[in-house]
Amino acid sequence: MHFAIRYVTRYRYDGDVVDNINALRIRPATSGRQQVDHFTVRLSPEVRQHRHEDYFGTDVIEFEVTRSHRELIIDASAHVRTEPQPDPPSGTWEGLAVPGYREAGGEYLMQTDTAAGHPLLAELEAELADARTPLEAVLRTSEVIPDRLEYRKGATYVDSTLGDVLDVRAGVCQDFVHLGLNLLRSRGIAARYVSGYLYTRAEPLGEAGDRAASVEVDTHAWIEALLPNAGGEPRWVSIDPTNRGLVGECHVKIGHGRHYADVPPIKGVYRGSAESALEASVTMTRIEPVG
Repeated sequence: MHFAIRYVTRYRYDGDVVDNINALRIRPATSGRQQVDHFTVRLSPEVRQHRHEDYFGTDVIEFEVTRSHRELIIDASAHVRTEPQPDPPSGTWEGLAVPGYREAGGEYLMQTDTAAGHPLLAELEAELADARTPLEAVLRTSEVIPDRLEYRKGATYVDSTLGDVLDVRAGVCQDFVHLGLNLLRSRGIAARYVSGYLYTRAEPLGEAGDRAASVEVDTHAWIEALLPNAGGEPRWVSIDPTNRGLVGECHVKIGHGRHYADVPPIKGVYRGSAESALEASVTMTRIEPVG
């Protein structure tokens, strides 16, 4: 699939602010199943941008507005091509113990949040206990979480703990992913948090540039799990526990990390006593291939 993506964030301040320093993680990634044909960011006030890859390989754009201002606009656009995932490998549990697996999994094997002793967590762990292969455990994870938890905006906050999520038995994609990471890592499966966009419109594509193919979306989250591959290198496989299954062509990846705190879309600070108001929107448009 081919997508045009527009990301716009506007901060308004009720007084003058200076030294507004920000780091953006909004550029779609280039990977084996995804190619970025075009990407630009326009800033107002206009300032110099600095780009680098962070420790996890996510593209980061940093900038600083030193002069006094009362509004900051970030306007980014991208054209992205996606392809389906290849069939996932179905290696055995023994494949998790080989040195090459642990080397590739690294810090994605370590828990970033726990809720030891929580009865619901114990129930979910029991659902995975008899999985015959790591792949089966990964696929079950994408089913049992939405079976036991309700997707409900406002049930949690960006800094809610895993225990908070289990207590209310509800949350959003970020919470479902954090729970899935815990379940997989507890079985010795390396798993990482992925930030991106999900195109959700089901209607067929009209003519090229047809705005009916556009949809307003929020940033989305899913999981990449490292699966052993009989006779080959272990391979990352993407699942979406919010939408019950493997990630497909409608998912556009931005980056990954151990948990949400490693890949927030925007993070920054400014100097001044003013309060800020935020408006943000992401529009995805499915477009016809060129040529």
